[in-house]
Amino acid sequence: MKPIYLSPPHLGGAEVDFVLDALASNWIAPLGPHVDAFECEVGQWAGGLHAAALASGTAAIHLALRLLGVGPGDEVLCPTFTFCASANPMVYQGAQPVFIDAGPESWNIDPDLLEQELRACASRGRLPRAAVMVDLYGECADYERIIPICEEYGVPVVEDAAEALGAFHQGKPAGQFGRCGIFSFNGNKIITASGGGMLVSRDESLVRRARHLASQARDAAPHYQHSAIGYNYRMSNMVAAIGRGQLRVLKQHLAARRRNYLAYRTALEGLPGIGWMPGGGESNHWLTCITIDPKAFGADREKVRRQLKAGNIESRPVWKPLHLQPVFAGCRARGGQVAEAIFERGLCLPSGSSLSETDLERISGIIRGMCCC
Repeated sequence: MKPIYLSPPHLGGAEVDFVLDALASNWIAPLGPHVDAFECEVGQWAGGLHAAALASGTAAIHLALRLLGVGPGDEVLCPTFTFCASANPMVYQGAQPVFIDAGPESWNIDPDLLEQELRACASRGRLPRAAVMVDLYGECADYERIIPICEEYGVPVVEDAAEALGAFHQGKPAGQFGRCGIFSFNGNKIITASGGGMLVSRDESLVRRARHLASQARDAAPHYQHSAIGYNYRMSNMVAAIGRGQLRVLKQHLAARRRNYLAYRTALEGLPGIGWMPGGGESNHWLTCITIDPKAFGADREKVRRQLKAGNIESRPVWKPLHLQPVFAGCRARGGQVAEAIFERGLCLPSGSSLSETDLERISGIIRGMCCC
């Protein structure tokens, strides 16, 4: 039986032309004309922001934190319900993550708990150096509340929009809401360059400094001279060429991901025990996520996942909360019960933009067949 993957790459055809152009020009090393163009094009998708093309979304978060002055002994706020790459760069900088629970109405960070934590930090006389906010599974966080809360305490925000390229919030594109935003082009994202990431910002000087640090922080000199520690974080011209081809089909990929979500809603709506990730119509629906109440449905999340796997269909549990991860044992957390409950019951369904109607029916049919109703 044909395998169905969770979120596989989906090429549109133009990628080959861009890659052949890179090969013909001999620009296959880091940097090059496709890198410059990719930065401009992604910046336009993000609403006219400046952009720095990097090796990964994780590298982009790392550079953002360094540029915001995060260092040893600092604290940085982060939602607990996210992938570890949202928090790992804090540790690279010698800082300590502080995890905040999800809100049941969004699954993104709970603004009330965020405000409580900042108030408590202020009363202790030790505010966090920064806050990383995550646009979970392509649904933007509640920035109407988050940004004023963080501004009140002077805490800059990094928007981790790794999963949210093409999503909007209150009419504004993802990536616009923090001091800087982060995108990822990993192989499972809504578009992929085989890897890579992007740092975007309204602040041109910040982006210029990001490019400098990402290029081993080489000084302007005829010889190799370095006045700061840098990183080998710049994107290659070949990777950017693939990314430019993928941008040409981003609108189609967005439409397909939203179609998948609506198809699952139509097929599974009304089944007892099935719930859905909350959200509005502006999500990119990178992954469609459901929750399964085993008492009402008749099977738990793991049984459903294993049954799909037996049918050669890849699904996966939602993110395990970071405050439960062994690597972050000992980090402070505010709340956590909401994220824990979502993790216990949450399942990500196959959501690739290349899914066919037959694929969607096959997946939904297996899930329907497990219901006790």
